[in-house]
Order: sequence, then C-alpha cells, then structure tokens
Amino acid sequence: MIPGKNTEYTAHPTAVIDEGCVIGKGTRIWHFSHIMPGCRIGENCNIGQNVVVSPEVVLGNNVKVQNNVSIYTGVTCDDDVFLGPSMVFTNVMNPRSAVSRKTQYAKTHVGKGASIGANATIVCGNDIGEYAFIGAGSVVTKSIHAFALVMGNPAKQTGWMSEFGHRLHFDSNGLAVCPESKQEYKLEDKLVTRIK
Repeated sequence: MIPGKNTEYTAHPTAVIDEGCVIGKGTRIWHFSHIMPGCRIGENCNIGQNVVVSPEVVLGNNVKVQNNVSIYTGVTCDDDVFLGPSMVFTNVMNPRSAVSRKTQYAKTHVGKGASIGANATIVCGNDIGEYAFIGAGSVVTKSIHAFALVMGNPAKQTGWMSEFGHRLHFDSNGLAVCPESKQEYKLEDKLVTRIK
C-alpha cells in the first residue's frame, strides 16, 4: 500500500477516497474500496477489499470491515466492531428503483465490540447492542440486545456471548464466567451485563 491523501492513514492506489472524508491515524484501506463524501472513519480501522462506505457513515476506532461489505448512509458503528465478509446493511424499508427515498433513510447503530458474521444482512432501523454476535448468513429484522447471540433467517436469539466472543453458560443464580477472560456476567430480567 502507498500513503493516501493523508499520510496518517494508508490506502491502496485502486481505492477511491472522495473529498470531505475524515479518516483516522493508522487506518488501512485496501483494493477497490470506495469511501464516499462525509464519512468519518476512526483510528486503526481496517477497510477490506471492494468495500463501499456511503456518505455520512460513521465508524469508530479499531473497526474491522472485511471484503465486499456495503455500509450505507444511516449506519454508525462504535469502536471495535467487526463486519464479516460480504455482510450488508440496508437503509430503506421499501426500496423502488423509480421512487426516490433518499430523505427516508432509516438509521442503524452497531454497539461497541459487536460482531456481524459473513453474509449477514441487517435490515435498516434495527440497532445491534454492544458485544452482540450475529451469526453468518443471519437476517436481522429487529433490534438485538447487548451480548446476544443470534442466528438464522429471520435471526433469532440462541444464547449470550462474552466480550471475548465465547458462549456464556449461566448457573441457577444467573451468573456466568467467560472461559478466556474470566470476566463475570449477570443475566437478569432477560438482559446480560458484565459485572465490573
């Protein structure tokens, strides 16, 4: 890769970066990706090959966007989000080629540390909670709780995940421990929180 228009980030020569983007230090943009006007991309992000980041999209720091991902206007992602290969966001509920709905884009927010698997589709207007885990190929048609594990079409919750991406198994007291980090979690009123 060669330096892009700003020496603080790097971009492959085939990447197209429109005027008016803000791209953070240490971010890398790979082959054939298009970063459109008004985008804000944080520090230390990785934008894979053949990615489209539409106008006004906001990505936090350390966001990993794998190859062939489409991130449309109305999407915001917090820090440490992982967007798997070929996953896609939508931004209009009832698209028609002959009807302009550019003023009707629905917003979708992806919380800190969430992971969205390969080929998943996030239907617009549905937020993804922090550290949620969306299985590969899932179609998300409703908002997802923090730490939730969902999969399928339409996506259904099948469990809970730790910040380190391990399935949580709760005891009779509603407590679970991540096998890798040893962080503790509490399940209460059908919601999970990490015990500080």
